[in-house]
Amino acid sequence: MIIQSLHRYYDRKRESGELAPEGFERRSIPFVVVLAADGTLVQIEDTRSGTGKQRVAREFVVPQSVKRSADIAANLLWDTAEYALGIDTRGKADRVAKQHADFVARVQNLAGYVDDDGLRAVIRFLSHSNTKLLAADPTFAELAENNAVIAFRLTGDPGNLVCERGDVVRAIRESVNHGNNEDQSFCAVLGRADRTARVHSAIKGVWGAQSSGANIVSFNLDAFESFGRKQGANAPIGTEAAFTYTTALNHLLRKGSPQRMQVGDASTVFWSAVPTPLEDDFAAIFGSTLSDDPDRGTQAVRNLYAAVKNGVYVPDIGRNTEFCVLGLSPNAARIAVRFWHRTTVAELAPAIVQHLRDVEIDHPDYLAEHLSMFALLNATALLGRSENVPPKLAGEVFRSALTGQPYPAALLQAAVRRLRAERDVGYPRAAVIKACLNRTIRHGHLDAKELHVSLDPDNTDPGYRLGRLFAALERIQAAAQPGINATIRDRYYGAASSSPSSVFPVLLRLKNHHLGKLDNPRLAGWFEKTLADIFAGIESFPTHLSLPLQGMFAVGYYHQQQAFFTRRIDPTATDNLQPSASNQEPTP
Repeated sequence: MIIQSLHRYYDRKRESGELAPEGFERRSIPFVVVLAADGTLVQIEDTRSGTGKQRVAREFVVPQSVKRSADIAANLLWDTAEYALGIDTRGKADRVAKQHADFVARVQNLAGYVDDDGLRAVIRFLSHSNTKLLAADPTFAELAENNAVIAFRLTGDPGNLVCERGDVVRAIRESVNHGNNEDQSFCAVLGRADRTARVHSAIKGVWGAQSSGANIVSFNLDAFESFGRKQGANAPIGTEAAFTYTTALNHLLRKGSPQRMQVGDASTVFWSAVPTPLEDDFAAIFGSTLSDDPDRGTQAVRNLYAAVKNGVYVPDIGRNTEFCVLGLSPNAARIAVRFWHRTTVAELAPAIVQHLRDVEIDHPDYLAEHLSMFALLNATALLGRSENVPPKLAGEVFRSALTGQPYPAALLQAAVRRLRAERDVGYPRAAVIKACLNRTIRHGHLDAKELHVSLDPDNTDPGYRLGRLFAALERIQAAAQPGINATIRDRYYGAASSSPSSVFPVLLRLKNHHLGKLDNPRLAGWFEKTLADIFAGIESFPTHLSLPLQGMFAVGYYHQQQAFFTRRIDPTATDNLQPSASNQEPTP
């Protein structure tokens, strides 16, 4: 399914001109050697645009790169300065000579299939020593120093490289076909006869994988092979399908791709069968806020909410459009599939909206309106660092967000564990806990009332009420002892959230002492009323709270704290001590 979907995506992008035809690829070429018809050097053209280190090279369609590691293998009509020009920049003259000889041999071999002015110019250039002419060009020093990638162009043909000229393109395809005389076999991907691809092109851009690329499909040890088959014959994928899926995946994983994001250790890519707004907005909805457009994520979420409310995402074609999400992570020299989800826009859009509603919780206005997957996962990690997120957990959470299934139990465990260790019920952590509990309740695994976005005075769940009570007691202490170094949260949160009966009697005795210190009787009275309202739903202090109830405790505590911080003042009150209708705390 993965390879078939990538093959369809390749067809879509090839038709729009964004991906190269079979046997070719799009490649950034920073320098182009411009030649006259007789092979003499005209100039070295710098294709980069921009300034400083931000310069970006122009992309060209070039013959598909060869797979190489320590072996010498030249690309056809383009390569690094060592291969294409024979320039020794690292003191390895013997190796560079062999590299350049292999490059020349490939070009000369191609000449047996085509008679082209550009190709003849390249052969004449390569047959003579051009070191002095090259060194005289002002761009040569930078080219040689960086061993930059170069290609060739015939002067008077400004639109194409030599490898992009029509006759040369046809000759390259012919030489590839002629060079492979194997009998055809059945392609398991396309369902028709094709030559089996022995080795698949490397996939580049997966975070943590080898910089030279890695493979999803590969067989390099006898233990992986069977029935006498070698390499790719163990997974009969034709050369066409092998080219299309690797080309499409490399396109999705390219640097700056708008269709990739990082979820834990998984480099995640996504695509749809036809262009849809969800494909454009997906990264903005789940990813971090874009620095150059901080409102992009918010607008993308609004678009999604509106589309689901109206019942369609794209008129006519959008609802049943295939939408795919693929997570890849490194595994030695290979790439492991961390998660794979294939659905339709009509099914996916409501699932994402439900995820956004589940993680929505009251928060200060200066914080992000919608939390990214990165922020949610980091809230459960040691020190809030992404490398401490368990790899499997990230994939399971993302899958739950896409399918509407309950979040993994490990997510709630991790959030509560970090909360008890750090005693910090922040915005992302409270959002994670609320989402986990609501999904569990909705699927019938927990008998409780779903949690609201903000404070719910009618929620009588014991964990939720005790969390509210703890927040109120902490607030009383803060009013009685401003600037205290260690609050009751620092000392008692872990015990209060797990073994209430052993802690709350002590805290209530402390509360009486703190209320006695308040100079403002109206403030003390307001606190007493708040405590009475909370106690109305508490029958006794349990000896132990289960993990879900500890989560309820955390959300109750967070909701009550937010209610305190968002108090409203009655402007008609002369002394600013009049509580508003929402029973918010008066100003001391």
